[in-house]
Amino acid sequence: MQTEEKKEFSNKVNVLKAFAILLVVSGHLEFSLFGMFTPYSFQLALFFFISGYLFKEKYLNDIAAFVQRRTKSLLLPYFLYNAFYLGVTVLIAKLTGKFWGMPVSLKNFFITPFLNGHQFDLSCPLWFVTQLFMTMMVFLFLFRVLKKIKDNSLFHLIFFTILGVTAIPLSKIIHLDAFTLVAVRIMFSIFFVYLGYYYRNFVEDKIDIFTYKWFWTIIVIQSVLWLFNRDFDPEHGIGLSYVLVWARFDQQLVVPVITAVTGIWASLWVLKITYPYLKDSKFVRLMGENTYHIMANHLLVMYIITAIFFYFNGIPISERAKHDVYWIYNPVQTTYLYFVLTMFICTYIGAGLRWIKNRFFKNI
Repeated sequence: MQTEEKKEFSNKVNVLKAFAILLVVSGHLEFSLFGMFTPYSFQLALFFFISGYLFKEKYLNDIAAFVQRRTKSLLLPYFLYNAFYLGVTVLIAKLTGKFWGMPVSLKNFFITPFLNGHQFDLSCPLWFVTQLFMTMMVFLFLFRVLKKIKDNSLFHLIFFTILGVTAIPLSKIIHLDAFTLVAVRIMFSIFFVYLGYYYRNFVEDKIDIFTYKWFWTIIVIQSVLWLFNRDFDPEHGIGLSYVLVWARFDQQLVVPVITAVTGIWASLWVLKITYPYLKDSKFVRLMGENTYHIMANHLLVMYIITAIFFYFNGIPISERAKHDVYWIYNPVQTTYLYFVLTMFICTYIGAGLRWIKNRFFKNI
């Protein structure tokens, strides 16, 4: 790939990743950036898709390099953040009287991250990182085996589709303990990893999936899916949304897979339309480059913004302990201010940390 082509490819991926992290943060603020595509219905699937899109076949014959690369890019910063949030959680507990997380133990520091990642409330969005690491390791192993059995992309697609679709009914008929929960999540996620790989290698430059016919087909499908949506009232269930970390798919069987696929298509369509206008945006590039840090820090930044609102309104910070970690101050009026400030602050925190790493720890 030539230099200009690499730059174009990198820019497109950054714009898509920026869009994905915007969806995550807006979802945690409980509003949708994307109309009929509800929060939690596809944004994590989109991240798995991007990971598959970026997967290189050379790693099938160099497992050690793949494990080393993923350990360095995913697990090393994860446990640095884990140590940081241990300190932050202890500090906040002294200020508010509430410990935002599980009891401090070696198990909860080293093992719980791979089970559910909720050892510290303020860093719980990072559960996705360890899940991604485990999913990519399993993907590499299965893909190697499938290649040896039959080197046929359609066969591989069918296999991974079956895994993804059967994960949901399986979660309803087996007891979900710590380990079976991880297995179900991997089964569901790995389908979207392969879908990303399949799209890049067999669809992107070969089949035009952004024609008017495709557009209206997706709109009709998503409109039909809204018949199953019960998000309008929490008492009715989670509808099109699903909570992957706990394998909570409500009463749905295949709808989560379908709405994740339609959401990914819609994201690619938005990328196609907006890329000419966003490709030269420095801030969008920074967002795409720093999704890890945005994922890690956005709840803490929201917590600090809430503390500032409390200070100027004469409310004791201990009041914050009465609400869950996603709660924000006066959401009717402040939600979009939280959103803009959080994205801006977290993006530049990430940019600053990347600068420090490149300046002082380049060889790590």
